Amino acid sequence: MKYFSVTVLNRGKRESHGLHAQDRKEAHFLAKAKFSGIILKVIESSPPLEEQLKAFKENITKNFKKKKIKQDSLIASIRQMAVMTNAGISIHDTLHEIADSTSDKRLEEVFDKIAEDINSGLSMSQSVENFRYEMGNLTLAMIQLGEKTGNMAEALYDLANMLEEIRRNFIKFKKAMAYPRNVMIAMAVAFTILISYVVPEFKKIFEQLHAELPLPTRILLMLETAINEYGAYVLGTIIIIFFTARFAINHYYHIRYKFHQLLLRTMLVKKLIHYATLNRFMLVFSALVHAGIPIADSLEASIDMIDNLPLKEKLQTVRGAVEKGNSLNQGLKDTGLFENMIIQMVSAGESSGQLDAMMEKVTEYYKMKFDAIIDSLSEAIEPIILFFIAAMVLLMALGIFLPMWDMGKAVKG
Repeated sequence: MKYFSVTVLNRGKRESHGLHAQDRKEAHFLAKAKFSGIILKVIESSPPLEEQLKAFKENITKNFKKKKIKQDSLIASIRQMAVMTNAGISIHDTLHEIADSTSDKRLEEVFDKIAEDINSGLSMSQSVENFRYEMGNLTLAMIQLGEKTGNMAEALYDLANMLEEIRRNFIKFKKAMAYPRNVMIAMAVAFTILISYVVPEFKKIFEQLHAELPLPTRILLMLETAINEYGAYVLGTIIIIFFTARFAINHYYHIRYKFHQLLLRTMLVKKLIHYATLNRFMLVFSALVHAGIPIADSLEASIDMIDNLPLKEKLQTVRGAVEKGNSLNQGLKDTGLFENMIIQMVSAGESSGQLDAMMEKVTEYYKMKFDAIIDSLSEAIEPIILFFIAAMVLLMALGIFLPMWDMGKAVKG
């Protein structure tokens, strides 16, 4: 939402007001409805400082209040809903039963509220729309599908399977990153201990030499000073930078977009993000097409599942192309994200009328590619870890022993 400054002539006096709107036309319409008098001008401007502080406070409060449902709890509850719905139990009773038996407080609150909304006459999808953040776009899309087809149990079974597959891929990634992460943490701790407790002992000896120290030793002494004298400030600065950057990435679209662009240019990470995104996109898209949802709607729900903004922007052009009457394979080709083999497979599926079957094959291909990258991730990171270990050991060895050798030469001389 943009901020607009409105100048109104009311009883011969000029008055200035501010309001938020999507564009100038909407701002003019809202101003006419909200303020009495003649609208003189409506211009886009920066909100006053108090407005910015209020928005900042609201963002922080909203961020603390909103809490996602644990993925494992959500998957288990949806599978339980599918079983109970298939057994003929009403959605209202099913939701209350799951809410009473779950240990996840947020899930209990959400399901109780959805049950109340259904009891008051709302559809399940209308109620879930209010909990899009907690339950996710895919959950909403599949519930809408269940309402359209009249087979909610099957839609919930498919939803649980998709969420489990997405969860499985996330766990694979975490496991692949666990080893290099733990090694890097252990290295950082060991190096900090050496710098904090070992180097100061040698520092006393070096100070007695009154000689020019070699570069590795000077680097060690600088690090020792930084850690022992300014360690708390350095750590505080790092923590502040981390949380500030995290807040900016989460709350400002253009910063998040730039950060995602940077990730797509980072070695090792770019391929992982690329294939993880396409794997998730194809997994959801294939399931929705197979369930009979129109291609444009399937694309919308699948694209909503994507986190990386530059890739999401490219895939949104596919939906636009399909809505304009172009073929799906041409829309996918124009993004530049898909291999020629995939485009040909999609084209063959469209021509033969078996797009859903072909999309399943494409999904299997991207799952295979993603699994291969995850399996080779540790092997790719190991040389980088070894390089850092070697660099640290070499710095410590040269920094401590070079002056000692110089001392030995001086004594012999």
